[in-house]
Amino acid sequence: MKRIFDKLILGLLRFLPCAFDATNMNRIQAGTTTLWLYKTTDALATIVGSGYFSAHVDELRNGDVIIAVDTNVPTIDVLTVTSADNATPVTVLNGT
Repeated sequence: MKRIFDKLILGLLRFLPCAFDATNMNRIQAGTTTLWLYKTTDALATIVGSGYFSAHVDELRNGDVIIAVDTNVPTIDVLTVTSADNATPVTVLNGT
């Protein structure tokens, strides 16, 4: 299963832009829990800070999952949205 997940992530990475803006948040799957893919050069400590994703408050919901890809140090972190639903600041919790 991990191999399939790794291939999925690597395949999706080629579609992401490098600079942070609204287009860096790509919805992979929607439903009761939405899965997002986000690529950034920002450090993990920065992106888990309160309000980092507040520009997406209209789209993010509590319980959504964000796969965050750090392009400086090739790592992937899985974040869970803990406060959103049209409320700011948006907060996330690092699940890895």
